[in-house]
Amino acid sequence: MLLLKAALMGLVEGLTEFLPISSTGHLILAGSLIDFTGETAKVFEIAIQTGAMFAVVWQYRERLQRTVSGLGHDPQARRFALNVLIAFIPAVVLGLAFGKAIKAHLFHPVPVALAFIAGGLVILWVERRHERLYGHLDQAGTRHARVESVDDMGPLDALKVGLLQCLAMIPGTSRSGATIIGAMTLGFSRKCATEFSFFLGIPTLMGAGAYALWKQREALHAADLPMFAVGSVVAFVSALLCIRWLIRFVSTHNFIGFAWYRIVFGAVVLLTAWQGWVVWAD
Repeated sequence: MLLLKAALMGLVEGLTEFLPISSTGHLILAGSLIDFTGETAKVFEIAIQTGAMFAVVWQYRERLQRTVSGLGHDPQARRFALNVLIAFIPAVVLGLAFGKAIKAHLFHPVPVALAFIAGGLVILWVERRHERLYGHLDQAGTRHARVESVDDMGPLDALKVGLLQCLAMIPGTSRSGATIIGAMTLGFSRKCATEFSFFLGIPTLMGAGAYALWKQREALHAADLPMFAVGSVVAFVSALLCIRWLIRFVSTHNFIGFAWYRIVFGAVVLLTAWQGWVVWAD
């Protein structure tokens, strides 16, 4: 039963990590529903994000290999790596400073549901603003944003996206949502914002997973290894499928559907909690 719960949680992680709907929020709610809670479960939820991140590494393995091999002689590779590093630093600084307090007060179902609704409203506003302010029609009738590709980014763009990513420290906000939707407010195309969110997630989530495992190492036991392995493998497979779907999706669609999903889902959680239909465990 424990391995089945781990697989379900891995599936939730993989399918939600890269969508602007908050994987952490879904994991908190799913864990509450299937009685997968406690300190070990919290570490598990962070650790299996690494499995989802390996899906990004696999999907973009050629780009990452070119970047690593070109650091010594390719200015474009160095610029790309520097931008990812710059965007990563705010999460490290603010995460270490405020992470413990945020987990103590906000990692509960009702605050997550409120963040779901607030995030959905923000997405609706940003999508309308993005269409109005950051696009123009060229002679072929095609819209172009200010930053069409990750290779067009400057260090200041990277820093701003990194600061926006820190909003995801509030559970229910969504790391992908904060980076993708936030980057769109800066004039990024949806595809560019989505891909940079993928790349930025590699050091951010792998670092968070390694840090969580190190901090809680004394509370973990060898018997927990199968649970972590199952969750990570399921997260990897489901995340890889989700990434490939999302890349195709953003080329022809906006994120308004995800906004309404967030609003409705958050409202359902609040309604069930208020009426007592579901006892959401902390």
